[in-house]
Amino acid sequence: MDTMTLYWTIFIALFFIVFFIDLYVTDHRKGEISVKTSLKWTAAWISIALLFGASLFFFFPQNPETPGNTAHVMGMKFIAGYLTEYSLSVDNLFVFIMIFSMMAVAPHNQPKLLKMGIVLSIILRILFILVGMELVERFHWVIYIFGLILVWTAFKMAFQDSEDSVDPKTNFLYKAASKIFPVDPDTHSTHFFTKHDGTTFITMNLLVLLVIGSTDVLFAVDSIPAIIGVIKEGASGVLTLSEENFLAITSNVFAVMGLISLFFALKGIMGMFRFLKHGVSFILFFIGAKMLLGFFHPIAAFFASHSWLSLVVIISTLTLSILLSIVISDKKEIEELQEKVEDFKKGQQK
Repeated sequence: MDTMTLYWTIFIALFFIVFFIDLYVTDHRKGEISVKTSLKWTAAWISIALLFGASLFFFFPQNPETPGNTAHVMGMKFIAGYLTEYSLSVDNLFVFIMIFSMMAVAPHNQPKLLKMGIVLSIILRILFILVGMELVERFHWVIYIFGLILVWTAFKMAFQDSEDSVDPKTNFLYKAASKIFPVDPDTHSTHFFTKHDGTTFITMNLLVLLVIGSTDVLFAVDSIPAIIGVIKEGASGVLTLSEENFLAITSNVFAVMGLISLFFALKGIMGMFRFLKHGVSFILFFIGAKMLLGFFHPIAAFFASHSWLSLVVIISTLTLSILLSIVISDKKEIEELQEKVEDFKKGQQK
C-alpha cells in the first residue's frame, strides 16, 4: 500500500469514527449537552486533526519527482487550510444557531437538522473542491477570479450583519415553499410533512432545512476559493495535483467534523467569538490579495519561499480576534438578535 492510499484510509476511518461518536453523543445523552462537555469533545476532535497534520509534517515521504521538502509543505498547508476552514465553519455555525433561533426550532429537532446540514456541507465542499482544483489546473487565470471572490467576501463579512444575510423571510426557497404549500404552525413536529383533513402541510423543519441547504451552498462558494488559495500558494512544482486535492479535501472535512458537539458549546459562549468574523474576514482578504498579486513574480516568489508566513498570519489573526472577544464584551448584539427572533415569531403568527 503506497503512502497516499494509507493516508486516505486513515482519514476515512477517522472521519467515520469521529462522525458516529459525535452522533452518538448527541443522540443518546439525556438532556442537552453542557457547554463543558461540548468543549471537551471539541478539544478532542481538534487534537485529532492537528495530530493528523503533524503526521504529514514529520512522516510524509519525499516525492522524488518534485523539489522542496514535501512533508513540511504538506504539514504546514494542512494546518493552514484546517485553521482557515475551521474558523469559517465556526462562523457558519453561528448562522445555523441564528436560523434555529429566528425560526423557533424546537430543541429536540435541532440535532437532526444540524446533522443533515453538516452532511450536505461535506458533500458540497468535496464536489466544489474537485471542480475548483481542476479548473485552476487547466485555466490558471481562474485563480484570479477566486481571489476576487475572497476579497469581496471579506468586505461583505466585515461590514454586513450575519443576521441580515440569513433572514428566512427573504430566502428564496423559504418563500417559494411557503407559497406552494400551507405551513403547519406546530413548531414541535418531528416530521417534514403533516396531513390534516386531507390537506398536506409542510412543517417548520422542512423550511429550516431549505434555508440551511441554501446557506450551505453560499458557504461552499465562500470557503472553497479560500482553501484553494491556501493549498495552491507556493505548491506549484512541489506537490502533485493528487496531493493538493488530498490536502484540500481532508483539511475541509476535518474542519466540519465535530461541529455537532461544538454547536452546543457555541450556544452558551457566543459572546467569546464576537470578533471572530472580523478575524476571518481579514484572513480571507489576505488570501485573496495574495492570489490576485500572484502574477507579480517577486511577490509570488516571496510567499513561495516563505510558506510558513501564511500559517503565522492565520494563527495570529484567529488568536487576536478570540482574545479581543473575551476582553471586550458586548450585550447589544445578543439583545438585537433577541429582537429579530421576536419580530420573526410575530410575523409567523400573522
